[in-house]
Amino acid sequence: MSTLYDFRATTIDGQDEGLDRYRGRVLLIVNVASACGLTPQYEGLEALQRAHHEQGFDVLGFPCNQFGAQEPGSEAEIKQFCQSRYDVTFPLFAKVEVNGPNRHPLFAWLSEEATLPEGAGDLNWNFTKFLVSRKGEVIARFAPKRTPDDPELEAMLARLLNEELGGE
Repeated sequence: MSTLYDFRATTIDGQDEGLDRYRGRVLLIVNVASACGLTPQYEGLEALQRAHHEQGFDVLGFPCNQFGAQEPGSEAEIKQFCQSRYDVTFPLFAKVEVNGPNRHPLFAWLSEEATLPEGAGDLNWNFTKFLVSRKGEVIARFAPKRTPDDPELEAMLARLLNEELGGE
């Protein structure tokens, strides 16, 4: 069985990075877009990052242009938008595809996991959220319209942050 730590991704600055660098941290992995009706969720994602980073939490943002061409910019433009408009400090990655034959391997893995509350399958829009445990396992998937301050998401996040690291 794979874990998050088996994957690599390119950062928004073009650096190849093993996701094992996030070992032992709780993560919220989100496919993001700058020109979407849900783009204001960046504010809530950044609030989660700032509130819980010191407890071992990170949001990981993966820009995607597959839904309504709502992320048309270059990586430099995306980074500038996120920093100037939403003061984003969480890690951003290069633009990826999350569905179809060119889907990034990370999203192939994330979308095959039968997690609650949303279940497995292709992503249906921007801002789908995957909650990943300190052990690199997908714990939950939240639909795009479920905001970062969703009570169920917050409760699951609090539980994961309070769990002991355990033996790895």
